[in-house]
Amino acid sequence: MTFDEVLRALEGMGSEQTKSTYVRHGAREPFFGVKIGDMKKLVKEVKKDQELVYKLYDSGNHDAMYLAGLTVNPNTITKERLRHWVKQAYWYSLAEYTVANVTAESPFARELAVEWMQSPEEMVAVAGWSAYANYVTIAPDEELDLTEIRRLLEQVRKTVHEERNRVRYTMNTFVICVASYVAPLTEEAKAVAEAIGAVKVDVGDTACKVPLASDYIAKVQARGKIGTKKKTCIC
Repeated sequence: MTFDEVLRALEGMGSEQTKSTYVRHGAREPFFGVKIGDMKKLVKEVKKDQELVYKLYDSGNHDAMYLAGLTVNPNTITKERLRHWVKQAYWYSLAEYTVANVTAESPFARELAVEWMQSPEEMVAVAGWSAYANYVTIAPDEELDLTEIRRLLEQVRKTVHEERNRVRYTMNTFVICVASYVAPLTEEAKAVAEAIGAVKVDVGDTACKVPLASDYIAKVQARGKIGTKKKTCIC
């Protein structure tokens, strides 16, 4: 498919209802309002051409950017391009999911996550915390820096309630992911979850809710899934 063909296909999949929903969450023009499930019908064809993938992300069209995240090869994307992508991620869907998920599966997961976490730009920091959270869900425990993760858990415990809005959300997710997927740190992460309690995030005019970390972890534990790694983050 060509770039124009992909955009026409996305336009045909869009709806005003979905567009209205995305706007309430933070999306802005240009975009068509395509449901993720519909968008996935294009993945097999688009992923054949990585230059097309990069062009789609650079288009600035949210639907095209999200599709790029579904079709990019995380093993071949460069560090420089990921840094470029995170600068273009203007709202949480792109920062917290598209860029973070691709980064988590890239060879630069930990390096870029740590770099971005310290950013004064909210969406860059969001991408950093989300990338690290996703990284621990797929990386073998022996490849993780447990000392660093402990330090990050302590940072969450001390600062989460004073952090920027969406950063609070991803910090909360980080605690959940560490507890659920890093068995050696489950008890320590559970203690942090209990300490921070409910994390308040302004989700605007949406029905979204912030999960209570302690309850979420308890449900994972009840299912006997602690430490069971995921195969992929990109979805």
